[in-house]
Amino acid sequence: MTEKIMQTADYLRSQIDRIPDIAIILGTGLGPLADHIENKTEMPYSQIPNMPVSTVEGHSGKLIFGTLGGRPVIAMSGRFHYYEGYDMKQVTFPVRVFQALGVKTLIVSNASGGMNKEFRVGDIMTITDHINLFPENPLRGKNDPRLGVRFPAMTYAYSPRLIRLADEIAAREGIRLLHGVYVGVTGPTFETPSEYEYYRIIGGDCVGMSTVPEVIVANHAGIDVYGISVITDLGGKDVTQVPTHEEVQQAAVIAQPKVVKLVTELVKNI
Repeated sequence: MTEKIMQTADYLRSQIDRIPDIAIILGTGLGPLADHIENKTEMPYSQIPNMPVSTVEGHSGKLIFGTLGGRPVIAMSGRFHYYEGYDMKQVTFPVRVFQALGVKTLIVSNASGGMNKEFRVGDIMTITDHINLFPENPLRGKNDPRLGVRFPAMTYAYSPRLIRLADEIAAREGIRLLHGVYVGVTGPTFETPSEYEYYRIIGGDCVGMSTVPEVIVANHAGIDVYGISVITDLGGKDVTQVPTHEEVQQAAVIAQPKVVKLVTELVKNI
């Protein structure tokens, strides 16, 4: 795996003059954020050695190099999910490549279902912590000390410094920015009403099918993480609406102006 990571990183270095130290993973429906990246070079995953290919509608499947808020960034327009059939090493392979390239900060975004009764569709939430309900940890197996320590702490999986910075930006820009705990599950089914209630009881505020594996690997790699969830639907025993992938995408697009503003200002000030 290390050989493949370095092969991919070397290829990207050969294609790009300046490698950014900030990376962004764009989740479901949030791909249009890439439209705000300037001076960009786009690379389809299919053209990058060893890179998996996204199969989900709403994930375009390309790596973008450019500037956001005047700062150089790498953006993944489309991520890889466990439910697509990839193993955890494949799901998190791009984060390992970011590590090899010298990325210091990772911003992750996702669309998620809200259990917190104070949440509304279209809200955006800073992830302050997560609960990992995936059946496999991406660090399972022999540890390579060149990539990180055997038992990494997850106490501050989401950087307190970046959370404070996002709060300051949201207050300045008049953005309603919530805090909460993200529950990571396999999917691809949306949750039952009882599952939503269970996730809430164990401490979750929203639930989704991504993000947690990448964040675990980023922490193992020594990369600071800021995570943001767009609340695209609500769930629980008192919610009768049946969510669809199309509605999730639409809700994410509606919330996009707030996400764009927040992420752009965050990148400017990191």
